[in-house]
Amino acid sequence: MNLAIVIVSAAVVALVVILRLAVSQRLRAKGTQGNVLLRPIDLEAFQNLVNPAEDEYLRRRLPAADFRAVRRARLRATSAYIRAAGHNAAVLVQLGESALASEDPRFVSAAKQLVNDALVLRRNTTIASIRIYIALALPDSRFAPEKVIERYEQLSGSAMLLGRLQNPGSAVRLSASC
Repeated sequence: MNLAIVIVSAAVVALVVILRLAVSQRLRAKGTQGNVLLRPIDLEAFQNLVNPAEDEYLRRRLPAADFRAVRRARLRATSAYIRAAGHNAAVLVQLGESALASEDPRFVSAAKQLVNDALVLRRNTTIASIRIYIALALPDSRFAPEKVIERYEQLSGSAMLLGRLQNPGSAVRLSASC
């Protein structure tokens, strides 16, 4: 009995370590060559997809089988938005890290804020992706990645601040609705 507890405990610890490493690797910005473009996100459509009131409306109006099919389609669309948000966060980590080398303390401060916001968003997109895959298996569950949207809006503000400081004549756009 004690040996079984030790083996199960070791397996759980190993799983936690592997998941931590996987998430930390994913949070790191990947080195790229060339010019990487941000992917615009339609925040209004994204917010509509994750709106719990919309899900409740569909749940009440559709037969159960139709609701599950629509819910899965909405979750797949949400997953695409979340991947785009994660991609944009990775690009902005790179931009922020390059701006950290600046001599101007305003740039450095704005770059630090941008990198921090982008890393938190990357973490949130990883967690939201996992939750979406679980919700795809259980479409009747209630799920809304509101933190991703909130963090994306915060990241957008940080990117705009750094963009205005570096190039006052042009605007940085992270969403298609701006």
